[in-house]
Amino acid sequence: MSVLERIAAYKREEVAAAKARKPLAALNDEARAAPRPRGFQKALAATKRGLIAEIKRASPSKGLIRNEFEPAEIARAYEMGGATCLSVLTDSPSFQGAPEHLVEARNATSLPVLRKDFMLDPYQVAESRALGADCILIIMAMVDDATAARLYASAQEWNMDALVEAHDKKELDRALTLGATLIGINNRDLTTFETDIGTAIRLAARVPKGRMIVAESGLSSPADLAVLAKAGITNYLVGESLMRAADVEKATRALLEGV
Repeated sequence: MSVLERIAAYKREEVAAAKARKPLAALNDEARAAPRPRGFQKALAATKRGLIAEIKRASPSKGLIRNEFEPAEIARAYEMGGATCLSVLTDSPSFQGAPEHLVEARNATSLPVLRKDFMLDPYQVAESRALGADCILIIMAMVDDATAARLYASAQEWNMDALVEAHDKKELDRALTLGATLIGINNRDLTTFETDIGTAIRLAARVPKGRMIVAESGLSSPADLAVLAKAGITNYLVGESLMRAADVEKATRALLEGV
């Protein structure tokens, strides 16, 4: 069983348990009562360099990344350092995340927030909105076209943005057919966990004008961002390198100002 298959298996169990605890009608009431979406893609479009700074305690490939972990404090540091948006891991088994981390981070800043989790069911989209998320992640490697369409439609119904992630040409073509306007290109192969920032550059050339590209994974320095900028990519999601910094605000500012 691959890492994605293992994650999908326990995520289905999580969703089933969540539905048993809270019916969709009750969850929808919570989602309708949540603060209005802040406009994730709109925020990226309004800046020359859009940094989605990630709040992540651990990962399956690297283990524990940050021991001292206070989501609200990290979120404020990212905002002060110049980040445009936040990405918050809410998956617990693989990333030591929690839904509460998203709530704490969003309440601590004015930045739009992406719920970084593994979406398989529209129930999770309503759940994300109830938590206050402004954007969800759809990983094309994890879902078929019909599921992706249901997730995307659900996000639109809640006035949320959707970052649709692809790693290769086939996944990118599927994302484009879906109608996604915010395309995440993951430089990390989720089957081997090998990273190559050339992936974003190669696939970006295939993205039609009018769609927004976000490069993900393997980005740690101003030089990396400068390479992407030459290929016309000016939005990026950065997590691990910033999470390992002793001074998160300083590291965030240095990353952006060094480009």
